[in-house]
Amino acid sequence: MWGICSRTMVKVGMAKPCGLMKPCHLVKPVSATRVSGRYLTHQKGLPSLPIPPLQKTCERYITALEPIVEVDELTHTKELLDEFQKAGGVGERLQRGLEKRASSTNNWLSEWWMQVAYLTYRLPVVVHSNPGLVLPRMNFRDKQGQIRFAAKLIAGVLDFKTMIDNETLPIEYLGGKPLCMNQYYEVLSSCRIPGLQKDSIVNHAKSSRPPKHITVVHNFQFFVLDVYNSDGTPLTSDQLCVQLERICSSSVQNDMEPVGILTTQHRDSWGKAYLNLIKDKTNKKSVSAIQRSIFTLCLDGAMPRVSDETRRSSAAVQMLHGGGSQLNSGNRWFDKTLQFIVGEDGTCGANYEHAPAEGPPIVALIDHVVEYTGKPELTRSPMVPLPMPQKLHFNITPEIKKDIEEAKHNMNILADDLDMKVTVFGHFGKEVPKSHKMSPDAFIQVALQLAYYRMYQHSCATYESASLRMFRLGRTDTIRSASNASAAFVKAFDDPNKQNTEKVDLMVKAVTAHRSYTNMAISGQAIDRHLLGLKLQAVEEKMSVPELFKDPAYAKALHYKLSTSQVPAKVDCVMCFGPVVQNGYGVCYNPMKDHINFAVSSYNACKETSAAQLAQAMEDALLDIRTLLEQTPRAKL
Repeated sequence: MWGICSRTMVKVGMAKPCGLMKPCHLVKPVSATRVSGRYLTHQKGLPSLPIPPLQKTCERYITALEPIVEVDELTHTKELLDEFQKAGGVGERLQRGLEKRASSTNNWLSEWWMQVAYLTYRLPVVVHSNPGLVLPRMNFRDKQGQIRFAAKLIAGVLDFKTMIDNETLPIEYLGGKPLCMNQYYEVLSSCRIPGLQKDSIVNHAKSSRPPKHITVVHNFQFFVLDVYNSDGTPLTSDQLCVQLERICSSSVQNDMEPVGILTTQHRDSWGKAYLNLIKDKTNKKSVSAIQRSIFTLCLDGAMPRVSDETRRSSAAVQMLHGGGSQLNSGNRWFDKTLQFIVGEDGTCGANYEHAPAEGPPIVALIDHVVEYTGKPELTRSPMVPLPMPQKLHFNITPEIKKDIEEAKHNMNILADDLDMKVTVFGHFGKEVPKSHKMSPDAFIQVALQLAYYRMYQHSCATYESASLRMFRLGRTDTIRSASNASAAFVKAFDDPNKQNTEKVDLMVKAVTAHRSYTNMAISGQAIDRHLLGLKLQAVEEKMSVPELFKDPAYAKALHYKLSTSQVPAKVDCVMCFGPVVQNGYGVCYNPMKDHINFAVSSYNACKETSAAQLAQAMEDALLDIRTLLEQTPRAKL
C-alpha cells in the first residue's frame, strides 16, 4: 500500500517567487585531488528533519481532504481527528514517541521510508517503481555509432564518478540553503537484492575494495568490463570502443536465455527464483558481478520502426520496460540502481531503481554525461593490451527455465497493459508563466487540475513530490496539488456565468496556494510523512492502529489518481513512470525555456483512463489558461 508513493521524483527547480533554486548542474572540471572528509563535514552541518506540530497537521489534513472527499466522509474524519487529538490521548502519545525517535536518529523518517516505500513494496520494480529517462535521439543509426556513443557515455560517467570519489561534487542549494548530497553517494556500485518478504540494498562503493568494473548486456548476455587501467586511470573512449566491439562480436547469437527478465517479476516470486538461481556456484558468481558493478550498460537490439509522431513514446517504453520479452525487457537487470540504455537507432536513455535516490541526482549525472559526450577527447589512449571482457555464465536448470518463462509471460502482460504518451508541448515553455509572475511548476500543476476536471468533473488526490534535501538524509514529502483554491478555479473556468477577471483571480489564488504548500513541504511541515510516521510509531509501540488510519477518507487521500513530478534538466529529456493506482495516471514533465516535455502513462485495462486523452486535455488547458491571462488585464498581483 505504501508503494503508492514509492517512485515519484523530487522537485528542485521552480520559479524564484518560491525561493527555490534552479537545479545546480555539475558539468564542471573534475578536481584531480581528493578532499577527504568534505562530504561528512557538510552532512553534519545540515539540520535534522523536523516533526510538525500535531494540531497543525490535523488542521492541514482536513483542508487537504476538502476538495477530494464527500461532506459526510469529512464529518466522520473530523470526529476521528477530535478523538485522536484529545489531551493525553493517542495522538499526543505517538507524537512524543516520534519526537523521541527524532532525538536519537539522523533522520526520523529515512529508514522507515526506505522500508515502506521501497523494500517491502512487493509489486515488480519495472513500471511500478523504476522510472525511465528518455534522452534526445542521438546522431547515429548503426552498430558502430552505438558502440562509439556508448564508449563516450561510459567515460562521462567515470568522469562524474571522480567527483564523487574525490568528494569534490559542488554542493547544491535551495533558496540559499545547502542540500543533503547523500544520494549522489548511493547511485553507483549499488544494487537491490530480492528477498521473500522484504528486499535489501547493497552499496559496494563503500567496501574496502570498491568495484572497478561495469556490466554490459548485449543480446541478453552479460559481460564484466573493467573500466580502469592498472595504474588506476579510467579507460579512454577509444579503449572502451575496442572493448565494446569485443563484447558485441562475442555475443552475436540472440537465442540465449534472458536471465535478466527474472528481475521484472513480482518481488516475492523473484525472491524465490533468486534463491534457486544462486544455488549454483557459477550463477552466484555471475549475479554477484552484476550487483557489484559500478553501473550497467544495456546495448539494445533494434526496436520496431515507428512514425516520427510516436517515436518519443516508443522510446519511453524502451527505457521504462524494454518493450516486452521479444524485444529488450530481458536485456536489463532492473534491480541495478543505474542502467544506461543505448539503442542501435540512436534511441538512448536510462532506467533506475528508485530505492537509493530521487530524480535530480540522476538527472545531474546524466546532464554531465551528455555534455561530456559532446566534447572532443583530450586524453591519448595508452598503448597497452587490454584484457578480454569476461562473459558471465549461467547454468539454466529446468526450474530456472520455468521461472524465466513465467517472467516473460508476466512482463508481456504488463507491457501490453501500459499506455505511454510522450508529447512536446511546443506553444510555450516556462517563460510564459514567469511573464505573469507565476511559478512554472504551479502553473503546470493548476493546468493539470483543469485538464483532469474537464475529463472527470471532479478533483482527485494528486501527488507531487517535494524534496526534503534541506535536511540530513532527506528524501521527499507530498505536495497535494488538488487544493480548495484549485478546485474553485477549475469549476469556474468553463462556467459562462463567470467573468474573466474572476477566473484570473481564482487562477492566481490556485497558483499561490500551490506555491505556499510547496514551501511548507520543502520545509518539512507537510502532512503526509508526519501522518505516516504517527501510524508507524503505533506499530513500533505495538499499539493497535488508530481509527484515523482505517478511515475510508485516509485511503481516498492516498489513492493518487494523479501521480506527478517535475524533473527539470538542462538536457532536452523527459522522465517517465507508471501510474501508482490502476485507475490513475503517471505524469512527469520537464519545463524548458520555450517548450514543455510531458510523459503521461495509464493502464489499458482501465477503461476510464487514456494517456493520450489526458495529454491532449493538458495541452488544451495550458493554451486556454494562457489565452485567459493574455485577454484579461490585471491591476496587480
